[in-house]
This record gives sequence, structure tokens and C-alpha cells, in this order.
Amino acid sequence: MINKEQMNIVVIGHVDHGKSTVIGRLMADTGSLPAGKLQEVKARCEQNARPFEYAFLLDALKDEQAQGITIDSARCFFKSAKREYIIIDAPGHIEFLKNMISGAARAEAALLTIDAHEGVQENSRRHGYLLSMLGVNQVVVCVNKMDLVDYRSQRFQAVKAEYEEFLTHIGIEPTGFVPISAREGDNVIKLSEQMPWYSGLSVLEYIDSFVKEPPQEDKPFRFPVQDIYKFTEMDDDRRIVAGQVESGTVDVGDDVVFWPSGKISTVKSIESFNTPAKTSVKAGDSAGFTLSTQIYIKPGEIMCKQQEKAPHISTNVKANIFWLGRQPMIQGKRYKLKCATAQVPVWLREIHTVLDASNLSTDSNRQQIERHDVAECILETLKPLAVDLANEIAQTGRFVIIDDYEIAGGGIVLDAITLETNRIEEHVKLRGKNWQRTAITPGMRAGTYNQRATLVILSGTVGGGKVELANKLEEELFSRGRVVYYLGLSNSLLGQEDIHDPARRDEFLRQLGEVAHLFTDAGVLLITTISDLDDYELQMIETLNQPSDHLVVHVGENRFNTLKPDLSLEANCDMNEAVKEICNLLSSRNYLMEYYL
Repeated sequence: MINKEQMNIVVIGHVDHGKSTVIGRLMADTGSLPAGKLQEVKARCEQNARPFEYAFLLDALKDEQAQGITIDSARCFFKSAKREYIIIDAPGHIEFLKNMISGAARAEAALLTIDAHEGVQENSRRHGYLLSMLGVNQVVVCVNKMDLVDYRSQRFQAVKAEYEEFLTHIGIEPTGFVPISAREGDNVIKLSEQMPWYSGLSVLEYIDSFVKEPPQEDKPFRFPVQDIYKFTEMDDDRRIVAGQVESGTVDVGDDVVFWPSGKISTVKSIESFNTPAKTSVKAGDSAGFTLSTQIYIKPGEIMCKQQEKAPHISTNVKANIFWLGRQPMIQGKRYKLKCATAQVPVWLREIHTVLDASNLSTDSNRQQIERHDVAECILETLKPLAVDLANEIAQTGRFVIIDDYEIAGGGIVLDAITLETNRIEEHVKLRGKNWQRTAITPGMRAGTYNQRATLVILSGTVGGGKVELANKLEEELFSRGRVVYYLGLSNSLLGQEDIHDPARRDEFLRQLGEVAHLFTDAGVLLITTISDLDDYELQMIETLNQPSDHLVVHVGENRFNTLKPDLSLEANCDMNEAVKEICNLLSSRNYLMEYYL
């Protein structure tokens, strides 16, 4: 048995323009329905005294049948003599655009239905723009319900002319336009005698003419890290990096680099559950990898082959966004961006233009993005993000925006850019401008306290003894008459955030930076402990603590990328010796005056 080629196609259109009927007709007339399914649905309609509709073959949800609209993106299958198809029936109602986008994002081509009687609607234009935005460029427009306009050529030509002009403006060259009656089957599988003036292809012939996308394995290797599994039993010390290959291929022995951290290693083995041993994997495969050198990486990073083109690494991306949230997207508000397996805080930094997708009018003076708006904008993340341009590798170039635990928008990466400053630096600059200072200078405080203020950060893994060390360090310095304070994480800073909650960690660290600035500005030696601190988080705390200094004492395995701590200690080391080393470091850096141990 020869396996046929498969292809994903999305069918969209304004509500009640007949897209589900088009799909039902394709399935029925190509013999793709399960045995007896057509007769079963017809019998059910007869029992309920309802006229049979081919759409009933698709609308399986009870509330969809009750309302006569498609709510979710349903998947179904049919086959032609050429290939097998996965058809995605996407909702047309404006309230369900989120579902339509998720359906269209998985498609290689599209059928877009327009009611010949009603003509081009606002949602018809909006759907066309979304196809363009998602990179679906193979589009056949089905001008449906021609039976309601007496199969008149003039009506078909009018709809075609209007919508073809629109598609041209948004950069889509339609594969073709077909006048059809899905209910009657005209021009769906074969040409109909009802429209002798049309001599083009049928819907099925157009579908078979779609060009299959190049295999994802021909693109650069991208493996978003989903999780890292550690084993300890029976002397098994493996760390398995798990996830799914989104594009490209990789072999055992290949040199790989993880972005955005930039850490490098080599694929030692490919692990999979209950399968024969593998030496290579390709796009679409779920797999785990062990590495020749143990490096610390986090979920959300992307593993790439070192010799191939790297993704873009930046804290600022230029993007096209389609906003679906009930509340507008505003500047200065914290959102969450999800791209592949990465989940990072994100802010709307700039709005370049807002496009009305229904008529292609643009507004460059908008201060927020309203519901159902399409906008070109700049997004800023707290940490560098590894992304590809959507037109190069869609899987790592598309993203969604979360607002209050709900998907509120989706978009594509147009470019990665570099700005002169970031939002944290701008905040510190404004803070300094508005700060009301007295005549007491940092030098005067240092002279009175016999010390220079600094922030002492004890970083490292959980369970390495940082908290005990911080307590002993505070006790030692206090016993020597120093103005010192240990800010324990159990304080939860103002009682608002928990550093152990990954979703709010950035806000906790921001508060820590602000509080550190207050303590050090007052001349205090401030001690704090932070587990799993990385380079970018430290940079944020350093910026917020300006103009005061900081020292980093790392306990246990070094997990920084490029940073070299001021002092490195073994995990669970001798506390008295560790306190002595830290105090001597403070003395050698002139933070403690006339101090000897």
C-alpha cells in the first residue's frame, strides 16, 4: 500500500456563508465519509423534521447544531486521487476569531467562502488579512450560493472583482475564484451545467493544484526545550533535554548551541520511550537528548546546530499583532508572551500603525490596540528571546499574548531590533530625575557608618546553604557594629509576590531591585539570597540598584552564562570559613573600613 501525500487546508469565511457545507459536500462526493454516516445524518434530520444540510456532517457539537454556527476549529479528513487532506473547519463568527486563527496557523492553503447573495463582508476582509499575516498564500475563493442569484455570471464577476482587489492590497495573489453552490454540488467536484459560462477548475481540482510546502527538515534545526529530566537511581546520572523538533534534523555527534543562553555542547545520545535506538531525528519527532558536557539550561531555550543559521536574539521584536482581548492592549502593562516553549513577560513598547482589516485604513497615532485591531508594533521582553522571522521558520516566529490567564492576541515576528535603552533603564533615569535628595551625601554616610553601602547577593541552587550563610554573615557584621540587614525571601517584599512562582518572578526581582536601592542609598550593607539567578535577572537588579554597588557570591554549581561571580563557594561549605571569605572580600573592596578577620 502506497502512502499518499498529506496536506492541511483551512476553510474559512463569514458566518453563514457556507464553509461547513463546502466541506460536507467534499467529504460526501469523494466517498470520504464513514460507511452509513450520510444516511444516518439524513435519517436524524427526518426524525426531527429538519431539512438536511451537508454542514451537519461537520457540526458535531450540540450547541453548534442548535445555533447553526461553527464555534471551534473542527478537523476532518477526505481524499482525492492525488493526496489525502486534513481539512480544518474554522469558525467565521467574529466572536470566535481566536479559534479561527489557531486553525489557520496549521494550514498550508485555504478555501475562503463568500456568499454570492450577501457579497463581501467585513469578516471576509478580516479573514483574508489574517491568512496573509499567518503566511497562508495559497487561497481559492469559493463564491457560494450561486443558486440564490440564479447562477448569474455578472454577480460572480462583481464579487470576484471586489475581493480580488482587496487581496492584491494585502499581498495575496489568489490561486483562483470558483462560482459554486455547495448545497447543490455545483462546481465542487466537477463542473456544473448550471454555469456554462464558467470554464475554470472545480473546487477539488483547485485543491489538488495546491503546492505542498517544502519539508520542515530542510530548514535549520530548531528544538524548543520543553523540560529537563534528571535521573539519580542505579547510578543513572543522565540529564535528558526533552521536547519536539520543530524544523531541521540533528544527529548524534552534532555540535549544538542553546539560545538565548549561548551555551554549547554536543549531542551524546537520542532518547525516546519504548522505541529502537536512534541516531538522528527530524522535524515533527518528539525526543530527548543527552549531552556530552553537562550544562545548565532552562525550559524555553531553543537548541540549534552550531554550524547553522542562529535564531535572532533580542529583547525587542518588531511584530504584527491581531488583538482579541476584551480590554485594549496598552503600553506599560505587563503581559505574557508564549513563543514555542518560551514564556516571558512582555510589554507593548511602541505602536507604529494600526490597521482596520475590514477596509485597510491605517492610523499611526494610536495609543492602544483595540479588540479586533491589527497593529504593527514593538514588543519588549525582560530577557532576550530567541525567535525566527515568521516568513523563515513559522513555528518559532509565531506567538500568542496572554492577559490575565487568557489568550488575548496572536502575532508574527517581523524583525528583531536593538533599541538604545530599555524600560528598566528609562525607569531608573526618571526615578533619579524625580528623587528629592538632602544635603547628606553617600560619602558622609560612609564616613559616619565606617562602611560603603553595597548589595551582597548570595546566588546558587536551592538547598546549597545560602540562607544559613546569609544569617551568619548578618550576625557577624552586626556584632562588629556594621549597619547591616538581611532581606530574607520569606518576607515576600511588600507581601505581593513569590519568587518561587515562575509567572511572577520578574515582578519579585523588580521589587527586590527597588528595595535594594532604598537600603543602599541609606548607606546599609544589604544581604539577600536568590536561587537560580541568571545573567539577565542580575543585570535588572544591578540597574535598579544604581548608583550603589553590588557583589555576587555564588554558592554551588555555577549557572551563569558569561558572568563571573565576585566569589565562588562550594555548596554546603563550612559556614564560618565562608563568612570569613565574604568579609575579607568586602574589606579588600573597601566596603568595610578597618576590618580584619
